[in-house]
Amino acid sequence: MGSQYKQLTLEERERIYALKEQGKSSRDIAEILKRNHRTIAREYKRNRYAGQEYIPCKAQEMSDKRTRTQRTNAPLKNLQVFLYVRVHLRMRWSPEIIAGRLKVDIPGESITPETIYQYIYGKGKKYKLHKYLTKSHKKRRIKTGRGVHKERAHSRIPNAVSIDKRPTKANNRAQVGHFETDLMEGIRSTKTALSVTVDRKTRYAIISKVKDKTAKNKQKVLQITLKTIQSLKRVGKPIVRSITTDNGSENTNHQELSQELKVPIYFCHPYHSWDKGSVENMIGRVRRYIPKGTNLYKYSTEQIQWLENTLNNTPRKCLNYQTPNEVMQQEANKYKFRRYMKNKEAQTQSLEVNRWGTSS
Repeated sequence: MGSQYKQLTLEERERIYALKEQGKSSRDIAEILKRNHRTIAREYKRNRYAGQEYIPCKAQEMSDKRTRTQRTNAPLKNLQVFLYVRVHLRMRWSPEIIAGRLKVDIPGESITPETIYQYIYGKGKKYKLHKYLTKSHKKRRIKTGRGVHKERAHSRIPNAVSIDKRPTKANNRAQVGHFETDLMEGIRSTKTALSVTVDRKTRYAIISKVKDKTAKNKQKVLQITLKTIQSLKRVGKPIVRSITTDNGSENTNHQELSQELKVPIYFCHPYHSWDKGSVENMIGRVRRYIPKGTNLYKYSTEQIQWLENTLNNTPRKCLNYQTPNEVMQQEANKYKFRRYMKNKEAQTQSLEVNRWGTSS
């Protein structure tokens, strides 16, 4: 008998019928078929009409019908999983994130992303749950490749430092404090935009509203947001180590910003948006709440802050289904511990010097 239960097949049911005709008991039949004897007894009880002889083909038909009914009545396994999926779909969590986080929030329960997709586009289609997905497609679509622009020889930004010179720890997401930034546009008739900045390792996002897409306002917003993070290092928060951005005209003041924040700024290759994939992904997530063609001017600072908090508290597969806030807090604690140990070591050395004196 295997460790995982499997439904009886028609062939097994035919063998059960034949062995029963030979006078074999349920335990004897179970031993021959390598099944549990309770499975054989239950088969006779459930899959034959009352007062009639056990017939293999009829038993198979009854079993198939019961299976179809169960899957129709409980498309997402059970009520607890059903409610969990429905609630978090409306929070705009992807099926993959829901499936991964379910194991953490409800130990012992599991579901696959494909099952959730089948429910959305199958039995749950009448509830129009597709509108909570990333692309909000009414019908499932097959992914296809897409073309890319040819790379230009040089950046349009003066004195731009290429992303090729970015530290390995930033490229490998091995160190916190390496940020990517970009502007998200609204409708072209208005100048208002959103500045989106994301830490590469923790995926922690900072979203701010800017009056227009000029270099002056972009620089001002980054100075305020990133200086705030730098000031938090005194209470154990990670510092800003680098910034990666694109070749948009709003980044022409990069040298002033670099001097002000005392961090290097790197530029992507022209038309290579995937060089800053973290912030591109985050902008895609923001678009779930603020679709293209929306006037950003009407959104208040409080609404943008709510959106930032929501995204930073949404589990991510790349973070092993933890939230950016949780991972950032872990990094902050590590940084605080390293500072504590460094200070403790410095104090120990100071005591040794005071005790024994300095060498001549």
